[in-house]
Amino acid sequence: MPDRPRQLRRRVPATAGLRKGVTAVAVLAAALTVAGPPPAYAARPGGSADVLRQGLDRLVHDDRYPAALAATLGPDGRARHYTAGVADLRTGAKVPADGQVRAGSNTKAFTATVVLQLVGEGKVALDAPVERYLPGLVRGEGIDGRRITVRQLLQHTSGLPDYTDHLTDLTGKGRHTYVPPRTALDLALAHKARFAPGTDWAYSSTNYLLAGLLIEKVTGRPLAEQITHRVIEPAGLRHTYFPAAGDERIREAHPDGYFAAKPGGPLENITEMDPSWGWAAGQLISTPGDLNRFFTALLDGRLLKPAQLAQMRTTVPADAMWPGARYGLGLVSVPLSCGGRVWGHGGDIPGYQTRTGVTDGGRAVTVAVTAVGAPSERGPADVRGVIDRALCR
Repeated sequence: MPDRPRQLRRRVPATAGLRKGVTAVAVLAAALTVAGPPPAYAARPGGSADVLRQGLDRLVHDDRYPAALAATLGPDGRARHYTAGVADLRTGAKVPADGQVRAGSNTKAFTATVVLQLVGEGKVALDAPVERYLPGLVRGEGIDGRRITVRQLLQHTSGLPDYTDHLTDLTGKGRHTYVPPRTALDLALAHKARFAPGTDWAYSSTNYLLAGLLIEKVTGRPLAEQITHRVIEPAGLRHTYFPAAGDERIREAHPDGYFAAKPGGPLENITEMDPSWGWAAGQLISTPGDLNRFFTALLDGRLLKPAQLAQMRTTVPADAMWPGARYGLGLVSVPLSCGGRVWGHGGDIPGYQTRTGVTDGGRAVTVAVTAVGAPSERGPADVRGVIDRALCR
């Protein structure tokens, strides 16, 4: 597949707003979108550790996130952790170093890794139609699984509508509701296709919902089991897990997650929730340190064969996510202000935002903050700016 498909246009995801009782696409899809590049700050003396500490302090004091956490991983394998703010606005509890957070759409990279492992095992073909693995399932107005390939699912070029556009009340009482994958899929297929497969790019969590169903159909095993045995355990991720049905709590030490209905609005604690609606697109719980370990192991070739890793790193333009972004197969590449590019993904889910960045030289930085529906409009860009400055330092 060429690096830049012919006539491939970039389609901006739906609105990034998330409000009680209305659509929630911002959580896993357009909430990844920010306006403009990371902000440029005056250079200050010191190394990346100083840059991270200053950056986290700015996220708490200027952008008003309750807590900010960061982890770095060097080529020597040494990990460092940083925190700012408070874990609980009510009690003022200390933020746990490398605390667990809901990882949101970083889950997509885990799901894509399992699909590509199945490709390497000869059980799935990237350019085969989805129909081969899920016969008769993908049908709708302008939607036909016989014309959508597995690659197009993983790269968001399928044209499928996003089911998260049609979920409601994910920050009120509805957040305690179990949403099965097939119910979420039905929400998407009730709406017409965005565009013909392969002619455009638009972020849609429906793609990864289908990737999860494909994994279960091909392996005959639950998605959570496959992600655990094929990715989490081999990568040595000791604090990452796929929550079981009905498991609304975060198991280990963690900062609480918050939601603001509008920038500058009051923050509501929404730490406990049923994340089933995210499933293969966004259900995982992890830590900044574990996300660094995962993306480093992935890019080092410890989870995929060379041919499949090369496919994963084959990208198309995805400027609608972030300026200069390119999307591979569950993997995002963005430019650094100092030159070169950084790999990762990122994820937003009620209560938590995470941004990841790993260089080809083996340096990794992940930053997490504990609010969505940003306390400040500039917050998401500032989170990415912390990663950019740390890696450029």
